[in-house]
Amino acid sequence: MQSKVAHSQADDTAKPARTFRGWLSSLGPSIITAALVFGPSKMTITSKMGAEYGYSLLWIIVMAIFFMTVFTTMSTRIGLATNQSLLATIRQKWGNGAALAVGIGVFLVATSFQAGNSIGVGISIAESTHTPVNLWIALFTILGIGLLFFRTFYKVLEKLMIFLIGVMVVAFMITLGFAGPDYSEVVTGFVPSMPTGSLGLIIAFTASSFSIVGAFYQSYLVQERVRVNPAVRSQPVDTVTGMTLMGLMSATVLICAAAVLHPKGLKVASASDMGKALEPIFGPYASALFLIGLFGASFSSLVGNATVGGTLLGEALGFGNQLGSKVVKYLIALVMVIGASIAIIFGKLPLELIIFAQSITILVVPFIGVAMYAIGNDSAIMGRYTNSTFVKIIGALGLLVIFGLALSNVNQLFFK
Repeated sequence: MQSKVAHSQADDTAKPARTFRGWLSSLGPSIITAALVFGPSKMTITSKMGAEYGYSLLWIIVMAIFFMTVFTTMSTRIGLATNQSLLATIRQKWGNGAALAVGIGVFLVATSFQAGNSIGVGISIAESTHTPVNLWIALFTILGIGLLFFRTFYKVLEKLMIFLIGVMVVAFMITLGFAGPDYSEVVTGFVPSMPTGSLGLIIAFTASSFSIVGAFYQSYLVQERVRVNPAVRSQPVDTVTGMTLMGLMSATVLICAAAVLHPKGLKVASASDMGKALEPIFGPYASALFLIGLFGASFSSLVGNATVGGTLLGEALGFGNQLGSKVVKYLIALVMVIGASIAIIFGKLPLELIIFAQSITILVVPFIGVAMYAIGNDSAIMGRYTNSTFVKIIGALGLLVIFGLALSNVNQLFFK
């Protein structure tokens, strides 16, 4: 069965990207992954971590991003090793039922959380301009759907995500300059500790940053990049930089909250609260900068999250996974429309939908993690891209974290 998996360019010698443009191209898949994972929910969690516990939880960012990097790199190697999608490989190894469950499960999770991205986009502009939230939700959903119908959607997606990540990094770094943190205390935050009452936020941040669904989709982005431009097949894919940028943005938001909100005992319930809290202290410019960062996080996740959900459902139902496919584009648009509709009707992500998404996550995410790990270790499929001993060990530890998060979700949903 496994011998039927075709290797692509297994004996090619990787050629480094020698130009800045080539380096940016090598960043494309991991930047898209970082942008779709770093959404408004992560900004809310990191703001709460800093506001409530100061700098003491910075270490958890390093741990979560480390595991995310390992699994995203593993997914990259799977994408390079085969001429078929990761879902197709799952179908080949474990049957059509497993592939269908993963595809539909990812679609349901993506759709359930899409409303949060729509709300984040609306609030980030509405707070800055004192205009209705729903107007911006509708406008940017239409804009997001419009992007789908460019002839080469992957290239548009890559350039958009690189731009938005750049906007976020600049906005958050300038905000950090306004905040003026105590860098000696920042350093101590990288020493592991668990302040009383912080376990819930630690679990929430780890679950949102160590995103197996995001890592899973990386293999699709790697293959789409080659499909759009076959000339880059032999060029390396820079995964570490994209994941590092995601960690940098998370750390910057936490440090800003720790410097500004924690000393004053201010609490935040959402990322937009962080922007509001900055205004009376540093003026409207600091607040506007943070809200620009929130917009970047929200719009990148609005487009990226929908792309993951629509692509995986399209493939699970037999319509393929190419971003150029009309059916896949319609399914991506469907995720955006459902998310925007929920955001406009309810004004927030309904609790029932959060519980539903968490329930699906408990079932889908551990299986995806195990499947990626098993495929990455399978030399008949991976050839020279097979996981090294180091990756096997760290990957096994990552799976323990995944199952721990799943058990925590079970406890939270059914026993509390």
